[in-house]
Amino acid sequence: MAVADNGSVEGTPGHHKIFLGMAAGVGKTYRMLQEGRAEAQNGRDVVIGYLEPHGRADTIAVAEGLEVVPRRQVTYRDTTLEEMDLSGILERNPELALIDELAHTNAPGVEHEKRYQDIEAVRAAGIDVFSSVNVQHLESLNDRIAELTGVRVRETFPDSVLAAANEVVLVDLTPEALISRLQAGKVYPPDRARAALNNFFRVENLAALRELALREVAEEVGAKRIVYDEPIGTREDRLRTAATQAVSERLLALVTPKPRSQRLVRRAMRSAQRLGGDLDLLYVAPSSPSAEEEEQLRVIRKLASLFGAHFLYEEGDDVAEVTSRVARERGTTYILLGESSKSGIRQRLAEPLPQKLMHRLPGVDVRIVADRSKRAEEGGDWS
Repeated sequence: MAVADNGSVEGTPGHHKIFLGMAAGVGKTYRMLQEGRAEAQNGRDVVIGYLEPHGRADTIAVAEGLEVVPRRQVTYRDTTLEEMDLSGILERNPELALIDELAHTNAPGVEHEKRYQDIEAVRAAGIDVFSSVNVQHLESLNDRIAELTGVRVRETFPDSVLAAANEVVLVDLTPEALISRLQAGKVYPPDRARAALNNFFRVENLAALRELALREVAEEVGAKRIVYDEPIGTREDRLRTAATQAVSERLLALVTPKPRSQRLVRRAMRSAQRLGGDLDLLYVAPSSPSAEEEEQLRVIRKLASLFGAHFLYEEGDDVAEVTSRVARERGTTYILLGESSKSGIRQRLAEPLPQKLMHRLPGVDVRIVADRSKRAEEGGDWS
């Protein structure tokens, strides 16, 4: 067994601990730094790989004394930006790196598009990582967050990153306590704090975000903390049974090259996570897609890649027939589709797609996913 210079076992990825909060100001970064400092006091080699204290005095104070890997200067469009220096961290090769803002999008020209990818590279070198992020940056929650808060979060990260973390720590604070911190100037400067209190940081928004954060951590704990007391042989049998059950559900979401399908994909992913099943995305193309449709399909393919879903492209005029065939081939147990945009006599005369699928696929659940945003311009067109 080879041991690296930082004491890790070569070939073994570093341990990843994520500090998750409901919103800015709850203390994620502060808690990450506290635990990093405790590790350093216990003799471990700890560095700050990236820290964004946002001018918060308490955060700056708790970081004092910890070694900081200097940031990397990146020039983009005549502007100099500061990014985490991935090469510098790998060369320094500590035992533990503290890396803030996991969902951050890097400036063009660095090794990776997103910081979570930088973190994966750090861990691949056998370095442990503590990182921090807010729940609203989860990709599958993007539509839900927009519905709850009226704000579309632009920087997201795949749910698989949270699921693959070795530990997820919820840094919790009541909405009332967070608002008090804002009012006291501990989160943002006064002008920005007033604007935040009137927009994103309304108590009803914070309560909803807190519930989402609690649910995410509860699901992660429920998925990972499984304790078996049986003898070894019985344990192996139960593990095989559990593995079989975990893949017994297979979901199929019917997508179209329209913006509303992005919402359907995220809802389908949430359902797949809760059912412990795999997700397929199916587009049945009646003809060659236009340039605009190709762009929408590109976005859906990217979401599929982020979520670990399978994108299937099938040509055909009869959506029900193609979907039924694919569902049988894939072993689908659960079909999700958006609301039809048809109306009037056309809708009344034609048998709806959900009914067609239920007739052709007995034993397969069919669910219509409502568009909670009620955006009239985004529609499906099932026949």
